Amino acid sequence: MKYASSAASGRAGAATAPDSQRLEFDDLSAGEGFPATAGQEMTGASARVAKALLESGAVTASDLAKRLYLTPTAVRRHLDSLVHRGFVTCSTEAPFGPHRTRGRGRPARYYSLSPLGRDAFDAGYADVALDVLRFLATRSGDEAVRDFALERTAGLERRYRRVVDGAGTAPERADALATALTAEGFAATTEEGARGTQLCQHHCPITHVAEEFPQFCDAEQEAFSRLLGVHVTRLATIAAGGGVCTTLIPATPPETSTSDFSERTRA
Repeated sequence: MKYASSAASGRAGAATAPDSQRLEFDDLSAGEGFPATAGQEMTGASARVAKALLESGAVTASDLAKRLYLTPTAVRRHLDSLVHRGFVTCSTEAPFGPHRTRGRGRPARYYSLSPLGRDAFDAGYADVALDVLRFLATRSGDEAVRDFALERTAGLERRYRRVVDGAGTAPERADALATALTAEGFAATTEEGARGTQLCQHHCPITHVAEEFPQFCDAEQEAFSRLLGVHVTRLATIAAGGGVCTTLIPATPPETSTSDFSERTRA
């Protein structure tokens, strides 16, 4: 998996971190907290573990320990607590990327944020946005909502294009798009597979809006196609109940240029 966030550098260096940097459970008892629901919140080291899951997506406890310079025992205690409180889910199958062949022995356990856990990082503007969009749909129809979604996505596309157009090959362009998405709060990674590259967005800042108005997901998919110069396929979205927004990016046909594809999709 290729990480498109600053956490990647920490992950790469974790294996050689000195023992003095590896922290136990009680060493991170204080820190910023993230409100979740009434009467519940994530604070201190638990919040740090949850934020790492937000940035990386599904990951094993041992990999998470390396990324955070924590001991595996400390990480598992935090994860068990977060699972018990409903912030994190656990599975023996990674919810994104190509299928991994299991080796012998005990299957790995992958941890990822639950919808409640993702909500803890969202600003509380979803209700206002939904009210505005419902009003727009009632007064002007669903087509007006789609027009708004396209206009919003056009602004994102202009910002992403400055990053994507500087890349070369199709996988490099996908990595560049993941970097741009991460900067916008989508915590994106890429995963290479036999059918192409999977672009995985582990967080969606507008999940609650997209659940009711899928026009935003459709507009984003169209923008990805134009940016990458190839038709992309949505395999899953968080808004539709998936753990990750996953987009399949096939290899760009050699006879198809990015500019030609963009012109056709805009026509």
